[in-house]
Amino acid sequence: MENIYKPYFDPDYESLIERIHPPRVCIDNDACQDCTLVKLHEKRWDKTPQDLVVDSANKHGILLEMVQVLTDLDLVISKSYICSDGGWFMDVFHVTDQLGNKLTDESLLLYIQQALCANRKQQGIWKELQGRLGREMNPRHFSTEHTSFEFTGTDRPGLMSEISAVLVKLGCHVTAAVAWTHNSRVACMICLEDELKGGPIRDPKSLAHLEEQLENVVEAHHKSGERRSLRLTAPVAGRTHTDRRLHQLMFGDKDYEKCCGECDGSGDRIQVSIENCNEKGYSVVNVKSRDRPKLLFDTVCTLTDMHYVVFHAAVSSKGSIAVQEYYIRQMDGGTLGSDSERNRVAQCLIAAIERRVTHGLRLDIRIKNRLGLLSDITRVFRENGLSIRMAEIGVLGERASGSFYVTDFSGREVNPSTIELIRKEIGGTIMAVNKPNVPPSLAVSPNRDRSMATSRVENRPRFSLGSLWSQIERFSSNFGPVGCSK
Repeated sequence: MENIYKPYFDPDYESLIERIHPPRVCIDNDACQDCTLVKLHEKRWDKTPQDLVVDSANKHGILLEMVQVLTDLDLVISKSYICSDGGWFMDVFHVTDQLGNKLTDESLLLYIQQALCANRKQQGIWKELQGRLGREMNPRHFSTEHTSFEFTGTDRPGLMSEISAVLVKLGCHVTAAVAWTHNSRVACMICLEDELKGGPIRDPKSLAHLEEQLENVVEAHHKSGERRSLRLTAPVAGRTHTDRRLHQLMFGDKDYEKCCGECDGSGDRIQVSIENCNEKGYSVVNVKSRDRPKLLFDTVCTLTDMHYVVFHAAVSSKGSIAVQEYYIRQMDGGTLGSDSERNRVAQCLIAAIERRVTHGLRLDIRIKNRLGLLSDITRVFRENGLSIRMAEIGVLGERASGSFYVTDFSGREVNPSTIELIRKEIGGTIMAVNKPNVPPSLAVSPNRDRSMATSRVENRPRFSLGSLWSQIERFSSNFGPVGCSK
């Protein structure tokens, strides 16, 4: 991952502030009939406008970390109110499980409380919390103790198959892999270890040779001048959040350039509007789209990695439609000053929403782990005329499991007889799963007016800071001491 330079803050001072005013997490199952409320409240240290800018940089990313904890647990956030201004911040989330039930598992509630309050610099805290929860959080995170391979480029059939074959030939064992495709672009992350010795690949000559061979494969699938990138990284301490990293890779590959708000099968369009509120010094971002899992994470992740600070937000869903509103500033405290900047933010938000919209048939695979497994799976797909639109596979013990979204090479649905052939060739358990409730988007027409990326959200009452504060106060009054931790 590229280095990002930030202002220096003494870590001892920062930990002292956290000890004096630790974040307080309240989980309330009584305030609402149909969901659990999760509220986080923390003191902030900004007394003047100058301090506000510094504090915003220091706290940059906290909202994303909170949303990430909830979405990594596959929880559904149906509504959220976010306030982060003055001397404190408070975020309220309406949460259910995947079946729409309140959260009642005590170990899960304890995990949420401690994960939201955990010192971000503590190593090993996540393994300890996972032990209390009783289940692993992978493959949302890659262990960076392994060798990692990342690439972006033009999406062409057979590319992943050829890359996997080279890895097997060079003695690399794949322990996890994820891939997204969007706007004819692909981003992929593969976690590797040495086939013979086990563990990461540390020899510099082996790494250089591996990178050279992989570069040859990727180059063979690209025409002269076509944009692509490839990176092989040695192991380092820590963890990489795969979804966030894939967003970063796609953003760096500029997959958003063709985005203008796609229509799905029902005729709905992703709509983004951005305008400046000069009176309060914010840029107001409105997003209207189909609701789906992890939608809040995708939008907050994009704003965070584009170095915008969210001060206030209101997110809600009604039926199949989700409406999000964010009051943001740049890291230096300024608003989005030009039409080109506002259009770029709109395009990036549309791209972030579209990337996770699934295309094709989902195949869930459960199989005994073996050397060259990913190569075998992707080779069988290629030989049967299938193209991978999205993939995620990981290894746990002696078993490997994953999901692949596939179409034929022309983007059409897969023939059922092809699935039977694949089952016989790959082995293990392969289940063809019906498409999720989120409908796939249609392809972007090249002559579609890109100015629609900044089209106004129609038929929606204007939101205001006043209404946001009233909502926060109403829900805050419902939180009692039960289920709170300091």
